[in-house]
Amino acid sequence: MRFFYRDRPSFLSALLSAPTAAHEAPWVISLPPSGVVSSASALASKRASVLLHRPFEAPTLIGFFCGDAYLADSEIEIAGSRVGDLSAEIRRHNSLYYREDRPEVTDAEYDGLLRELRSLEEQYPELRRPDSPTQRVGASVAGTGFATAAHKTPMLSLDNAMDADEMRAFDQRIRRMLDRDDDLEYMAEPKLDGSAVELVYRDGRFSQGLTRGDGRVGEDVSANLRQIPSIPDALPESPEPPPEFVSVRGEVVLPLEAFRTLNAARRARELEPFANPRNAAAGSLRQIHDIDLLRLRSLEFRAYALAEGTPEANASQWENLETLRQWNFLVSPECETCQGVDGAIRFYAKLLARRSDLDVEIDGVVIKVNPLELQHTLGALSRSPRWAIAYKFPPEQVATRIEEIDIQVGRTGALTPVAKLDPVRVGGVTVSNATLHNQDEINRKDIRVGDTVVVQRAGDVIPQIVRVLLAEREGRIQEGASLKPYSLPSACPICGGATIRLDGESVTRCPNLDCPAQLKNNLRHLAGRGALDIDGLGEKIVDLLVEGGLVGRLSDLFTLETESLRALERMGEKSAANLIASLERAKKTSLPRFLIALGIPHVGATMAEVLAHEFGDLEPLMAASAAEIEEIEGVGTAIAESVVRFFADSSNAAEIQRLRALGVHWAPVEAVATDTQGKLRGFSFVLTGTLSSPRAEFKQRIEAAGGKVVGSLSKKTRFLVAGENPGTKLQKANDLGVEIVDEAGLEALF
Repeated sequence: MRFFYRDRPSFLSALLSAPTAAHEAPWVISLPPSGVVSSASALASKRASVLLHRPFEAPTLIGFFCGDAYLADSEIEIAGSRVGDLSAEIRRHNSLYYREDRPEVTDAEYDGLLRELRSLEEQYPELRRPDSPTQRVGASVAGTGFATAAHKTPMLSLDNAMDADEMRAFDQRIRRMLDRDDDLEYMAEPKLDGSAVELVYRDGRFSQGLTRGDGRVGEDVSANLRQIPSIPDALPESPEPPPEFVSVRGEVVLPLEAFRTLNAARRARELEPFANPRNAAAGSLRQIHDIDLLRLRSLEFRAYALAEGTPEANASQWENLETLRQWNFLVSPECETCQGVDGAIRFYAKLLARRSDLDVEIDGVVIKVNPLELQHTLGALSRSPRWAIAYKFPPEQVATRIEEIDIQVGRTGALTPVAKLDPVRVGGVTVSNATLHNQDEINRKDIRVGDTVVVQRAGDVIPQIVRVLLAEREGRIQEGASLKPYSLPSACPICGGATIRLDGESVTRCPNLDCPAQLKNNLRHLAGRGALDIDGLGEKIVDLLVEGGLVGRLSDLFTLETESLRALERMGEKSAANLIASLERAKKTSLPRFLIALGIPHVGATMAEVLAHEFGDLEPLMAASAAEIEEIEGVGTAIAESVVRFFADSSNAAEIQRLRALGVHWAPVEAVATDTQGKLRGFSFVLTGTLSSPRAEFKQRIEAAGGKVVGSLSKKTRFLVAGENPGTKLQKANDLGVEIVDEAGLEALF
């Protein structure tokens, strides 16, 4: 459904009146990527794409607001902008999930972003790029600290089915591809919630272990995998010797009992407990320094696939699982063959009912075509096999009471309300906290202290409040309880300063840059694994440094001395010396890591790499305008403005200067090799439409000849290279006076 109106009032009138009359559920307006708003007044005056959707359904892109005018751009331009925003957001979440083991969104929210992107790319094929998240798996493994290696066979992901209708659609699709009217035999297996790895055996002995990585290249975590007791060092020679090369795929999981034991031990050592078994398994597997063998030996590897080395006699996935069992691998005992899609749906229902009785966490069922011959016939897409699908479980829900609402202050000053719950078991884990996000979310759900609420672990990871049980509230009020609407405080609970909420933002903030909570969180961020990676600078030490007056800003870290550290509680001579040594090592870093450490809003690991490689060093980036930054492929307006605003702040600039004066340094990033005297020197290009070769090849040739390829047209663009079906960029190029050439015209420029 799309509406196009030139003026804002008539657009809003139609938007807010028509859908409710035409549909059984109310509709809402969304401003991506974060918020849902229920009134026109909350629409920001800045340019923002607007989404229309019913609750729990995928949004439909409908247009842009800019000031008071609704811009009815052509659909392809609107879609192109949204595709860029979605791609950047999904890449950021991939990095958080696969590289940093700290997801910020639920599985359901992530799946919604990916589905929206896939839908737009199917509607506008010319917008699909080879590096789109819909065409790739996982996240890049560059700069993680591990050696890397290629998977002999790509380690793909799975498409999802969220209900029985989508499961039946999957069955119909593959039977149509196979020209089959009869029921197919499926293999149904628990979808383990852990960390996927590949084990390589050469001549029967364990040779190498890799994480999924980006699906083609993974991290070599062989040394850590060797510590997991359930991974065989060698494959048995009988009844038949194993093939020379064997690739076993499976999941590293942490059993629930081991998870509880591990977290109890961490609490005893005053360490932060892991949020869930998946994070614990992934984090344990990817340890580099001070490896905790106890954590590794608590893990299990459960095999689910033979990627290479299938015995010739095996004709099915079931037989492959039997082979893995004979080779002494753990295989989930719940696996079953099912006849037809109805059999697969029945298995799903049976396992869902047993879910809380299992010894490991699962978040669904994997349904695979059982005969290997049919798997080979169906083949795979760039991101997932056609012959398998993940049939996801709905989040588990339980009722509990909100005892109080605490306020946490983040590193940017954002106040986050957190509901303190009467502890309750959800999905095998005890939940006592749930984030409430912001005041708008509290108002939308009408959440009050003392309410009985329904809680779920969204995507079975992050606890969230689904709804309030209003009947319970009425009963408590009749009993004399006072359950008043909740408002975030007008004063920061940490420093006491007045809080603010800017127009167009959903977040309430403490603007005091000297607020101890912000400083502590910024220090933890700077010391994190993806930033300066300072060993020994944990949460407790940060608290001691700030509260003891030793650190009042980030750069103060590098002025610390052993003598002053020894005066801190629980800081012995050895610990102090180790921390000083870690700080000294951290001074030598890379530009991407330094950019991450600065905590620039909207600049995560992926964007830091992009900016570093584009500008080469810090000074050119600090001097760049928002327009120049926005010309970089994959960089949107919000990111560009955030970067410029950060460096324009005199206190930030002074802190950067002080950090460098104290010895923090890096080597400039090597730019792509170009011919500085090349024929295309000084020319910028935009590529559009379908070209005869991948765009990456054209980009490489242009840059090698001294040119520059940017993502969007501007008056500075010299050439638009137009392939087939170029879309609306042709008209925009004409309007801007940009010269348009085809592939032959481009060749003539070299």
